[in-house]
Amino acid sequence: MANCEFSPVSGDKPCCRLSRKAQVGLGVGVLLLLIILVVAVVAVVRWRSPLEWNGEGTTKHFSEIFLGRCFVYTQIIRPELRNKDCTQIMAAFKGAFISKNPCSITKEDYQPLIQLDTKAVPCNKTLFWSKSKDLAHQYTWVHGNIFTLEDTLLGYIADDLTWCGDPSTSEVNEQSCPHWKKDNCPNNAASVFWKVVSQKFAEAACGVVQVMLNGSLSEPFYRNSTFGSVELLNLNPRKVHTLQAWVMHDIGGATSNSCSGSSLNELKLIAMSRNITFVCQDNY
Repeated sequence: MANCEFSPVSGDKPCCRLSRKAQVGLGVGVLLLLIILVVAVVAVVRWRSPLEWNGEGTTKHFSEIFLGRCFVYTQIIRPELRNKDCTQIMAAFKGAFISKNPCSITKEDYQPLIQLDTKAVPCNKTLFWSKSKDLAHQYTWVHGNIFTLEDTLLGYIADDLTWCGDPSTSEVNEQSCPHWKKDNCPNNAASVFWKVVSQKFAEAACGVVQVMLNGSLSEPFYRNSTFGSVELLNLNPRKVHTLQAWVMHDIGGATSNSCSGSSLNELKLIAMSRNITFVCQDNY
């Protein structure tokens, strides 16, 4: 209980002093209030923090790399595309996954981006690959007028990059991104992107198309690979009349399979069932 005293001699105004019990009670109340505030702040921070995943986070300096590659491709590699707006392309790219659950990305999310890339590969100049990326790219670099997916605008820009967003922020998540297997996340931002651009790449192919396969593996043709599950099935038989397979082996390495193997026979049967002529050559 408060005690109030007045000093007639000094003329001091009345003052109120809390009893020790009241002081203790007030201190406990203030302490509890501080604890509640701290808990609330921590909860808000956790709620706003990006989700944690088992894969690597978005590539550092993602935006700068994206724009740099876009400018190099459109101004130097393919100057006929110099009128492309790289800023618009990046905005459409990010719009597919920013502020979204990175495990719930759909093909439709990337459609605004796909519509910005209208350049098609000329007939007879399409090269697919499976487990032979480095060799395929060395070939297209030397040959000059044949193209893998990574030699197209969107493939060139996104090659070897990692990206994802998060529902709690409008920024990319640089801490971690979903690993399609460890996080049981097949519909992640990167996987869906590559399926979409791979499908478009295959649908646009015409004439004779090539596929480079790794003959040093037990299965050069793997039904569940991107080539087997997406690109092969989206070749248009009305435009593509021949699929030519090149089965390549590591120099000095094992020769596990060849054109006469069961793996290539499976590929042949699929091509023929789609009215596409199949041709195969070892170590082209």
